[in-house]
Amino acid sequence: MTGPQGDLALVQTTWLPDGAEADLEAVLVGQPATVTATAVHRTDLDSGAPEHGYRLWDAESPAIRSYVDTPVFPYDPSWRTTARFTPAEPGRTIPYEHLRDAAGATRDLVVPGDITATIGDREYTLSAFDDDGTLLLVFGDPTNRSDDEDERTYGTGRFLFVERPAGSSVGEEAEVVLDFNHAFVPPCGYSDQYNCPLPPFQNRLHVPVHAGERYVAHRG
Repeated sequence: MTGPQGDLALVQTTWLPDGAEADLEAVLVGQPATVTATAVHRTDLDSGAPEHGYRLWDAESPAIRSYVDTPVFPYDPSWRTTARFTPAEPGRTIPYEHLRDAAGATRDLVVPGDITATIGDREYTLSAFDDDGTLLLVFGDPTNRSDDEDERTYGTGRFLFVERPAGSSVGEEAEVVLDFNHAFVPPCGYSDQYNCPLPPFQNRLHVPVHAGERYVAHRG
């Protein structure tokens, strides 16, 4: 997190006009020696066309200097549970709102199957999108905005990687493990220059998840 291009180092994300591509040497002119630049790409919400931009990373950013730690709940084996993964038709997408997009705007992410899990006393059908072959579950729960400082977690939700079963066919169930002790604060918890997906309705849990990382702590 605190490396030269760790999440805390991201200080600027800029999207360019249609058709333009980033000149990384040019954007570094006048910047301190601690700053580096990388190209970034996404799909334009309105046109669906590729959109290009750049990011600036500062190895001595204010966030790095003020970072204390990322508090974690004590490990609790009761938050490790098995669930059922049912593959969907290839290419199925589900709309996700993102933190920095306009209210109500969504981006379609590939969700290769449904995860059915009993959490608390309720059965959920959860959506986890494909992240380079691994499933990424974006979930929310009552701790996100809790008034209790001993349980409060990052406000917009947390992430959890789920290992995707190999070789399962459409409609054929396979077992997966949800270990909420490995839940983590998304990149946007470290820098407001990230545009993280938000938990869709079906991923908003009714029980407080007292497991995993909680939030990012800074001095001052």
